[in-house]
Amino acid sequence: MIRNDDGPTGAGRGFRSPFAAGVALAALSALAFGLSTPLVERFGRGVGPFATAALLYGGACLAMLVRRRRGAAREAPIRVRHLPRLAAVALAGAVVAPACLAWGLQRTGSLVGALLLNLEAAFTVALARAVYAEPLGRRMALAVTTMVAAGLVLVLAELTASAPREGAWQAWGVAALVAATLAWALDNTLTRPLADLDTGHVVAAKALLGALLSLAAAALLGEDAPSAAAAAGLFGCGAVGYGLSLRLYLLAQRRMGAGRTASVFALAPFVGATAGWALGDRPATAFTGLAALLFALGAYLHVTEGHGHRHLHEPLVHEHLHRHDDGHHTHAHPEPVPEAHSHWHVHEPIAHDHPHAPDLHHTHRH
Repeated sequence: MIRNDDGPTGAGRGFRSPFAAGVALAALSALAFGLSTPLVERFGRGVGPFATAALLYGGACLAMLVRRRRGAAREAPIRVRHLPRLAAVALAGAVVAPACLAWGLQRTGSLVGALLLNLEAAFTVALARAVYAEPLGRRMALAVTTMVAAGLVLVLAELTASAPREGAWQAWGVAALVAATLAWALDNTLTRPLADLDTGHVVAAKALLGALLSLAAAALLGEDAPSAAAAAGLFGCGAVGYGLSLRLYLLAQRRMGAGRTASVFALAPFVGATAGWALGDRPATAFTGLAALLFALGAYLHVTEGHGHRHLHEPLVHEHLHRHDDGHHTHAHPEPVPEAHSHWHVHEPIAHDHPHAPDLHHTHRH
């Protein structure tokens, strides 16, 4: 029997718009990743691509292992059935993508690399639409278009620079960076179902698998060991730009789905390009200001997005962190549980109308 909940639209904790919090988390993730891009190019000079990937994800794994664990036990744990997906995510996102990034950056420079990474958003939005049928809508489509347009403006800034870097647009370097964005887009799409588990555990497991696989590849290819300074620099970049950034990214995906998170994450190339300019790659130009305005408009469109209509929740049994004041978790406990907690629980069929994002409970088609 389908239960109807015709209470006031917007009532309850979970009926507040989830987009603002998701956008903030994705923007912080983009900031951490974007700032690391020019540093990876500098610390990675003379270091093999797989050795670079191993150090980046080694740092990411360590960052998750040493972080404070307060409240982490309430999260849903990784289980055996998740391991194949984790392995695929590690291969695509923690081996292939960072190795292509490191190899490409050495042939294009950090600024060009940061700009080309803008393609990741477009690829992820397309995959999220195809795989999860995430709704776009005109506002979301405009936001994505604005973010991509901002990246193109940054490319124009590079093309019109007075003193372009010699060999900055080497074809193979560009191809490697495009391959990195495709691999990370696949990673983002495959990771979406894992975002509702303990994010620290997911990042640590992915990073550990990726570091071990990359280390094995580096050994097989005979890559030279990096200097202590380069290793420490890449390790630090990995802790912040890959470990912390990925955890924030997963928390954003949990709130607003894969496509919208990737669109906001398109801020990362702008952050990376700005950091590159600050480090002396390029002077800022009028194109920089225009790109900043376009990114600001895209972020505004995301933050102010609203999506709500009457929809049906099918019967569902699953495990994840939840509260009982969100309008979706009405199962009973022997004693009241006011705080967030995780356990297997049953959702009865329910039809209601409220603002929502394409999260774990709203995968209905439009």
